[in-house]
Amino acid sequence: MEVTPLPGIGVRKDFALRNGRRIGVVTHRDGQIELILSKSDDPDACLAELPLTADEAAALANLLGAPQLVAQLNEEHKDLPGIHTKQIPVRENSPFDGRTLGDTALRTRTGVSVVAVMRAGQAHPSPTPDFTLTAGDLLVTVGTSEGLDNAVKILANG
Repeated sequence: MEVTPLPGIGVRKDFALRNGRRIGVVTHRDGQIELILSKSDDPDACLAELPLTADEAAALANLLGAPQLVAQLNEEHKDLPGIHTKQIPVRENSPFDGRTLGDTALRTRTGVSVVAVMRAGQAHPSPTPDFTLTAGDLLVTVGTSEGLDNAVKILANG
């Protein structure tokens, strides 16, 4: 990861992909955020840029962060038959949007454990029952296949 100050603009943070191109983020002093793709031989030569709102940047961070956490948990549980990891979204129409994790009673009803909540690109490990869920959250869960399927239904329908 390279961090490059951009005088009068902000900061560029980027890294090289396997194919040599560079991908990164420019954070402007005024809070504006851009996702950028640069040439391999000239990081200042931008091939594409995509302006993002703060909410869009947070959603992208969740998309990238949660699967990485799930992959790590899957690797750690690979020798434990019957144990699976899944990310479950809290949707806007979920009856638990704005309510606490304890209100879901997921552990009691399904045997599923919520090991983390991903929100705006930040992991909240081992959330307590009083953790308030928000639409857009991704719950990183561990349990049996049946329990995980039931947890998805509960979060969607109550």
